Amino acid sequence: MFSNLTERLTSVVKDLRGRARLSEEHIDSALRDVRMAMLEGDVALPIVKDFIEQVRVRALGEEVIGTLTPGQALIRVVRDELTHLMGDSNASLNFAAEPPVVILMAGLQGAGKTTTTAKLARHLAEVQKKKVAVVSCDVYRPAAIEQLAVLAAEIGVECYPSEVDAKPEAIATAALQQARKAFADVLIIDTAGRLAIDDEMMREIADLHAAVQAHETLFVVDAMMGQDAVNTAKAFDQTLPLTGIVLTKADGDARGGAALSVRQITGKPIKFVGVGEKIDALEPFHPDRMASRILGMGDVLSLIEEVEQKVDKDQAEKVARKLKKGKGFDLQDFRDQLVQMQNMGGLSSMINKLPGTSELPDHVKENVNDKELQKLGSIIDSMTLQERQYPAIVKSSRKKRIAAGSGTQVQDVNRLLKQFNQMQKMMKKMSKKGGMKNLMRGMGGRMPPGMTF
Repeated sequence: MFSNLTERLTSVVKDLRGRARLSEEHIDSALRDVRMAMLEGDVALPIVKDFIEQVRVRALGEEVIGTLTPGQALIRVVRDELTHLMGDSNASLNFAAEPPVVILMAGLQGAGKTTTTAKLARHLAEVQKKKVAVVSCDVYRPAAIEQLAVLAAEIGVECYPSEVDAKPEAIATAALQQARKAFADVLIIDTAGRLAIDDEMMREIADLHAAVQAHETLFVVDAMMGQDAVNTAKAFDQTLPLTGIVLTKADGDARGGAALSVRQITGKPIKFVGVGEKIDALEPFHPDRMASRILGMGDVLSLIEEVEQKVDKDQAEKVARKLKKGKGFDLQDFRDQLVQMQNMGGLSSMINKLPGTSELPDHVKENVNDKELQKLGSIIDSMTLQERQYPAIVKSSRKKRIAAGSGTQVQDVNRLLKQFNQMQKMMKKMSKKGGMKNLMRGMGGRMPPGMTF
């Protein structure tokens, strides 16, 4: 999401480098590029006009005058205004009510409500340690009822039964009674969607909301809808007392203008954003972090939080102890690291959160391929335990068998073994006293400018 906008804004920063001061002419030229980038990114025109004017007023003020790095000063202003546009700070769910807190999921069919219901249930159960229950009121789509039951079982939360011949209000009311008896902290209700907004749909969801007195009403919207997302959000906001927005499929949209427009037009905060198909691919929406990401500054805080939540600390400590004792780093350890990386959304997801990624050459970005990591995992999975522990025994006949078992070529196996040998040497250097310094010295001239040991 926002990759097009990031690319354009990064070029604006480059153009301003080396300027002794930031003149009005420079600002106007830069803001023309920002304006075009936002319009191409599918941001609504009225919002773009207001945004550009706010940035221009601030950029011409005292904040920029006299600075030694005018490009950075302008980008700071743009970042602050982007953050303000998206809501200033993270808007969390309101749990200040007698449990169970009822969360109603609303939106059009195909926006990803059912999957998002399960993702939110997992997030609340695993990250916020809530006792969560879910129920489907989508009586028009039996597959949705079954899908939610399957996903609930997968993440280990209670899913209350639904019947297609029952009224949605009756299903929701019965589920709420069961949640109270079970002392659940949260009840999430998945509702029916339509291919388009209609009066019947709006009446039904309004009645459902009134029946359960929902504490949170989240509008689930597909980020790839562009400006249609904004129009749909307005229609729902007029019918329901929306408390927040969940953007889905944000990983599949290079523009991202819906995120900037929906918040501003509805006045409702974006509370979560879906960043992939996996059940754990739902993140709380932090406007300040997203603004930094848009401007190519990375999002290290989110990366740290992901490491805290998703990395198996016992496994990491096991490898660390192994290295400390001088025992070799084997292919099974390497396979475990690949799994940890995949749990965090893959290498591309991690790299996108690092500062400066937008300035990497295209050929470097193209080489960041999570499918290659999956291929490496398949090759290791096709090895015996002995081969994983002692890769040196993997010779010609074994390579052919491993390649056939993993659906790859012998050269792929050779490439893995070569990469692993290099990693083993690095791990060996790190395990010695002054390991990191030894490793960096070994890299010699390949060190980034300004980094010496």
